[in-house]
Order: sequence, then C-alpha cells, then structure tokens
Amino acid sequence: MREQLAFDYIHSQSTPACAYLYDLPHLQERAQRLHQALPPQCKLFYAIKANSDAPILDTLKNRLDGFEVASLGEIAKVRAVDHKAPIIFGGPGKTDAELEGALAQNVMLIHIESEHQLRRLDWIAGRRRQAARILLRVNPAGLPGDAQATLRMGGQATQFGIDEAQIPAMMELSLSLPNIKLEGLHIHSLSNNLNVADHLVLVRHYLELAQAWQERYRVRFSWLNVGGGIGVNYSDPAAQFSWESFCRGLSELLAQHRPDFKLIFECGRYISADCGCYVSEVIDVKTTHGKNFAILRGGSHHFRLPASWQHNHPFTVFRREDWRYPFARPGVSDAEVTICGELCTPKDTLARDVYVAQLRAGDCLVFTLAGAYGWHISHHDFLSHPHPERHYLRS
Repeated sequence: MREQLAFDYIHSQSTPACAYLYDLPHLQERAQRLHQALPPQCKLFYAIKANSDAPILDTLKNRLDGFEVASLGEIAKVRAVDHKAPIIFGGPGKTDAELEGALAQNVMLIHIESEHQLRRLDWIAGRRRQAARILLRVNPAGLPGDAQATLRMGGQATQFGIDEAQIPAMMELSLSLPNIKLEGLHIHSLSNNLNVADHLVLVRHYLELAQAWQERYRVRFSWLNVGGGIGVNYSDPAAQFSWESFCRGLSELLAQHRPDFKLIFECGRYISADCGCYVSEVIDVKTTHGKNFAILRGGSHHFRLPASWQHNHPFTVFRREDWRYPFARPGVSDAEVTICGELCTPKDTLARDVYVAQLRAGDCLVFTLAGAYGWHISHHDFLSHPHPERHYLRS
C-alpha cells in the first residue's frame, strides 16, 4: 500500500516531488499487533517525540495504553486529540509552568529527574491542593553485559535521571513530602537497541533494582517504566528487532521474578518508523573529483535523521520516464552515488557512496522507515526552502 501511495504521488506531480507519505492503516495494525503481543502485566505507551502529528496520535489513541510526552506543548498535542488518554511526562528540564500544566491536564505520572525538580513539584502541587503522582528516574551505576545502542542516557554521566547512589535519599524525601505520591521508578538507559537478548538482560537489571529498593523501603510500587530504546535497523531493513521473541522472553522473565508492579514500555521509533516514507525528486546528477552526486529537491532540513545519526538511509529509486528538457538527461548507471540535499552545506547528505543500477535527474527517491524522527527533528526553515507536502493515507 505504501509503495502504491508513493507511485501515485510521484506520477501526479508536475513540479519537483517532495513529500512525506504516512500509511495510517499500517500504523494502526502495527500498534495493535505490538500491544497484543506483550504480557498482560505490561503497558505500551507511544513516545510522541518520534512523530507528534495529529493524524498519527489520532490513529494510535485507544490502540495503545497512552502517550509519553516531554513538554507541555506535547501534552497539548495529546489533549487536542484525546482529552482523557493516560499521559506520562519525562524530560530533564521541566519548568514550573510545565509541572503546573501537567497537573492541570491530569497527567498520569511525572518522571522526576532531580531533587530540585521534586521539591518544585511538591511546592506547586501544594499550592494547587493536588497530589502529584511520580516515578523517580534512575541513572544506574552501570549497565549489565555488553549492552550496545546508538545513544546512552544512563549507566554513565549524562544529564538524565538521578544517580543511583542518590536514590536512597530521594526515596526517603519522596515519601516525606506531603503533596507527592511515589508510584515507582523510571529507568531508561539506552536508545535504538537492536539485540533482543541484550534488551532482556537490561529489563532484568531494572526489575532487580526496583524489587531491591521496594523491599528495602517497604513500599509498594505500582509501576516500573523501563523506557523505550528498542531500535530500528536502518542499515539492514530486513533484519529488525524481533518483538515476538522479546515478548516471549519477557513473559519468562516476569514468571521468574514475579514483580507486584506493572511495567511500562514507552516506544516511539519502533512503533511509527515503518508507517512513513519521505519522497524527494532528483534535481541534478553530477561527478566531482571522481565521485558521483545526486542533488535532491529536499534534504536534511526535511529529513535530518540520516545526517544526525550518520548512517546511509535506505531508499528505493522510482523511475520517471518523462523528461521536459530539449537536452541530455544527466545520470549514472551501475555506479556508486552520494545522495545530497539542496542546502549550502556538505553535511546535507542522506546516503553516501551507495550503489545504484541507474539514477537520473527527474527520478524520485523514496526513503523508507521515515515515519519517526524525520520531519519532527529537522531544521525546517534553514535557507527558507518550501516545506514538503505531508499526506496521510487513511484507507
């Protein structure tokens, strides 16, 4: 369906093609499948930072257990499509206005990242005569095994969470504050993990930490948020993280540890990446210092992910036979080419030295796995080029 959508869009354009295309039925089916595979003791939230478009959120509401946000603006986006959906609120730099807004908008859980943040929330909740339900975000002392991922937020010095050594004092403080209700822990240390076994080891470590602190302080946690961090393989799209294998291993893990709290997963990329593609027309093809370059109508100001993560993003060439000019059409055949955007910077590169059977000016590239961290992390107005169109397939 997504391939047909791209084909129809490309061949309907009289001006250079440039658009995001989102397959909402596919997103709906994927979300339901991921949710249903989890053990009953687990909840699946969508981290809307990956893609916060209203049609995306509207498709996911009532098909997952809620939404994870990282700002008051994201809370407003969720509430615009669902006034009662459960929301959990993360982020290291919450302002007073955001904490107050979270309470006003009935956010389910607020993830606390420091003592100062905790004390401010207690003060704000007291003025509102309202109890604030929280999870303490832990930055663990270390991570087990050989856990590898693209980004690390924990197990080392970062701005995220509370040092594990400080958790005992933070537990005591949380239990003493009159307007705070401690409901559990949030431990999220890795992003874009592709290995099922490694991720199960990580979740086991989080479980053991939570159960040890629960026993030590004789408190009963309701929740352990184990974050997201499950990745998407952009280098080899056919070799993706096996959610089904992970859920089987998770069921065994829960049977062994028998926690009396529920687990929250807050996935973003893994839920929405596969629902979207970015389409961009090749404006020019040229050779410079022995290397081939294709210049797009578009680039990293629309789709920053490849430049940000420094990977070659997967794409498909869609051939267009129409050629409007009365002179030769530039192109390359059976060659390597670097795919660049229209910006005045050599960093505007979406794929470097990749093989193509044929690529010509006027053809289009369809970048798959672009439904997450594409448009939403990009510097849209740099050089003031037109924005891409955005289309949502609903049936």
